[in-house]
Amino acid sequence: MRSWTPEGRPDLRLTLGPLGRGPGDPAFRMTPDGAIWRAARTPQGPGTLRITAADGTVRAQAWGDGADWLLEALPGLLGAGDDPTPFTPRHRVVHEAHRRNPGLRLTRTGLVLESLIPAILEQKVTSDEAYRAWRLLLRRHGEPAPGPATGGPDGGMYVMPAPRQWSLIPSWEWHRAGVDNKRSSTILRAVRVAARMEEAATMDLAAATARLTVIPGIGPWTAAETLQRSNGDPDALTVGDLHLPNIIGFALTGALRTDDAAMCALLAPYEGQRHRAARLILLSGRVPPRRAPRYAPKDISRI
Repeated sequence: MRSWTPEGRPDLRLTLGPLGRGPGDPAFRMTPDGAIWRAARTPQGPGTLRITAADGTVRAQAWGDGADWLLEALPGLLGAGDDPTPFTPRHRVVHEAHRRNPGLRLTRTGLVLESLIPAILEQKVTSDEAYRAWRLLLRRHGEPAPGPATGGPDGGMYVMPAPRQWSLIPSWEWHRAGVDNKRSSTILRAVRVAARMEEAATMDLAAATARLTVIPGIGPWTAAETLQRSNGDPDALTVGDLHLPNIIGFALTGALRTDDAAMCALLAPYEGQRHRAARLILLSGRVPPRRAPRYAPKDISRI
């Protein structure tokens, strides 16, 4: 168990929310009592972490071989290494979101694969498809999380597979989870060099991006989505996203269509803090009106 009193009272749900991969994520849970549960594969082994906050004090319990590692990493997880003071809002919508969300901090897990693999699963598919694949793969090939999070009516929490376990998943299991050969092959290439991937957690943004994108199938979008979480990098802007440029453009200018180049130009005043600016814009709730039918996912597991 560990108690910690952070500066500024980070909002647990705002800060840790990006670690959850949709409803029913076997590795992440927010419970009605305000606790946040996280199952992770650490350098010391699998572990489960439960975090609560009251009166400015954070309390954490952990179980499993990775318990000590998770407790030691708690401050970074809650944004202790994130310094928001250099951030200066340049637009009214950003200023208002910044004012309304003083507890936002950028989490840093220090673990690369646990964010890289679900980011690969999210390539070129809907969120629902990717979340379903993550749930199925963890429940079928992961291991039950240590401690009291095991079992229960929802099947309990699971720690994601170790690199070798990922490599042993047969092709038909990827297919059953709705993961095409391109994404599964990218994951297999990444887990073969897992140690090299994990080293990116200690690198600056440029070096970490270069380390991840040397793997065929991992581009700037996937690298940014990973490093936002593993490294807590405030400038890791997601480029190549289907929706983000339009959201940024609409919030800042009212334009209904914006491409990546225009988005980057709009966020240029926030250089060094572009990911934080994008998070705040998303929290503002200003989104363009829907102009096209919702994309109908294609279930390859039935093909």
